[in-house]
Amino acid sequence: MAIFNYFLIIIMLTSQSNWDNELNTARNLDYMSETEKAILFEINKVRSNPARYAKEYMETLGTYYDGNKLIYPGQPPIITTEGKRALNECIFLLKKTNPVTPLNPERGLYLAALDHVKDQRENGGIGHFGSDGSKPIDRIERYGTWDISAAENISYGIEDARQIVMSLLIDDGVPGRGHRENILNSTFTVTGISCDSHPGYGITCVMDFAGAYKSK
Repeated sequence: MAIFNYFLIIIMLTSQSNWDNELNTARNLDYMSETEKAILFEINKVRSNPARYAKEYMETLGTYYDGNKLIYPGQPPIITTEGKRALNECIFLLKKTNPVTPLNPERGLYLAALDHVKDQRENGGIGHFGSDGSKPIDRIERYGTWDISAAENISYGIEDARQIVMSLLIDDGVPGRGHRENILNSTFTVTGISCDSHPGYGITCVMDFAGAYKSK
C-alpha cells in the first residue's frame, strides 16, 4: 500500500502532441468532475506509453532544479528530499517500462474515494485512515467487491491533473515509490478518482485502484 504524497510538485508543462482520445475513458461520465476525468486520462497516457510520457512531459523538468530546490517561474521554491535524482530515476524507469492496459472508471471505487475526500474536507487530517478508522480496503468494500489486488494513492495541494500524476510518478522522498508502482501496476484494470477541498492543503485527490471490481 502506497503512503500519501507530501511533496507538492508544481509542474507547468503543456502537451507537445495529441494522444488517443480513447485513453480518456471517463470522458462521457456525468458523475466525475473535469479534473477527475483529466487525472484518469493522464494515468492512462503513462500506462499506455511510459517512454513517450517521460520524453514529452518529464525530460525538461531538470532545468527547474537548483540542488534540492524545484523552482518554476512565478512560484516559490519547493524543497524536495532528493532533488533531481528522483526525477532522473523516474525518467529512466519509464523509458524501459512496457505499456500496460489503460484503466476504466468504476463507480463503486469512485464512491469509496469520494468518502475519503469528504471525510478529510470536513475533519482535516491526511493519509489513508479515515476519521472513523476506516482503511482504503474498508471503503472500497462499502460499494462493491474487489478481486486480484487493490490500492490507493492520495495527492495533496495540487490542482492540475498532469501535475498530480507527475508528482506521484516522481514520488520524491517516498520509500519504495509506492505511488509510481500503483500507477504502473499491470494488475489494475479499474479505478475511482475523487477530488475535494482540504482545510490544510487546499485540495485532496484520492485514487482507488483494483484488479477487478463489481459495484453493488
